[in-house]
Amino acid sequence: MTLITCSGRLCPGWVFWHGSSVTGAVVAVSGRLLHEFRTMNHSESGALLYEEPGGAIQLKVSQTYDGGPVGHLEEVSLRLSGLPESLLLEIEAPFHGDPPPQTPAGSTPGLWDFEVVELFVCGPSEDYTEIEVGPHGHYLALRLSGVRRPIESGLPLHVETAISGQTWRGRVHIPREILPVGPHRMNAYAIHGQGASRRYLASFPTGGASPDFHQLNCFQAVTLPD
Repeated sequence: MTLITCSGRLCPGWVFWHGSSVTGAVVAVSGRLLHEFRTMNHSESGALLYEEPGGAIQLKVSQTYDGGPVGHLEEVSLRLSGLPESLLLEIEAPFHGDPPPQTPAGSTPGLWDFEVVELFVCGPSEDYTEIEVGPHGHYLALRLSGVRRPIESGLPLHVETAISGQTWRGRVHIPREILPVGPHRMNAYAIHGQGASRRYLASFPTGGASPDFHQLNCFQAVTLPD
């Protein structure tokens, strides 16, 4: 997290969020948003919770991809709430300090090779949207039709992220127009570490001898927020 300046002097009450918009510009937001960011609920059981019918969804990434246990300090929380033309995705995740991509914040091909949190939203067939966000403001958005068959990639998103100590938080506006038609299913994932220590985590385990996040049959049915 880096303080920003106004005409050579410190701007009080402002912090720098590693962020990007449709133009790839960095986004600065008031520091008080860090305190207003909703604290994720780690105490409930189950990977998916509705705050109220038709309301926000909370997802917890709390298992390895093959169903193994994850320590409390490794868990990731996501919250998905509804806006008129988009969904707001809020992320709270441990910051593991992996090297970031050597490119400016913004749309980043191959982001899955870095420290990242991912959300997949699928329709009734094999049409689905993949959203990836890293702690330094890099992101990737794709639409796929068929398993691992992208039909659009590098879709623009408005993304804000902030690192604070051993935690990072993100806010992503996902246009409803890039999501498949319902009924919907989803899964969420997190990846961190390098080499033999690389970790692949999931909300709903996919199983198998190696990680494969595109197993749509492992997704959980959901009702997206209004």
